[in-house]
Amino acid sequence: MATSPISYAARLNVDYPEQLNRLTSAFRLIWIIPIFIIFSLVSGNNSSTVVTNAGQHVRTAGGGISGGIFLATLLMILFRQRYPRWWFDFMRELTRFGARIGAYFTLLTDEYPSTVEEQAVHLEIDYPDVERDLNRWLPLVKWFLAIPHWIILFFLAIAAFFAVVIAWFAILFTGRYPRSLFDFVVGVGRWSLRVEAYAVLLVTDQYPPFSLS
Repeated sequence: MATSPISYAARLNVDYPEQLNRLTSAFRLIWIIPIFIIFSLVSGNNSSTVVTNAGQHVRTAGGGISGGIFLATLLMILFRQRYPRWWFDFMRELTRFGARIGAYFTLLTDEYPSTVEEQAVHLEIDYPDVERDLNRWLPLVKWFLAIPHWIILFFLAIAAFFAVVIAWFAILFTGRYPRSLFDFVVGVGRWSLRVEAYAVLLVTDQYPPFSLS
């Protein structure tokens, strides 16, 4: 039986803005730089260059905090059937923060991303009862099971990029985000969130629906 998108463990909605600021929309790529740097520092995504004794430059990338918590959560579910609440709370708030930045970047809102307030981006993730709701072995293969979603999301992301570009011109001339484009971009974000909840955050074993709604 297909999972209803409404009842899924991860949900995303963004308030539709009746009017958008043309100036801040025009220079969004500049305005977003400070908060994006902050998000990168908080999420711990970084890379470094190491010089070996032979004089070779080797570039190494780290998954950072998010990658570390993902691996730790996988091991905790596998061996202890537990999902520490504070790990969950941190990843949920980090995901919310990232969603606010994403909404601002894609012109869905004029509100500068807050590190605390929900603002116009409403993201909910349900905390799982591990022993009741999660199969301890499934996290080992969720990344593989999610491959069809990753492939579809790749093409949806390309389509969303062009939708945002079109919306950018529309906002510059009319101050409004075409509703059909708005719903599509939010839908792609919603789809991506459900896949992340399943394969990365590991909060549910319900396979994500193939749906933008």
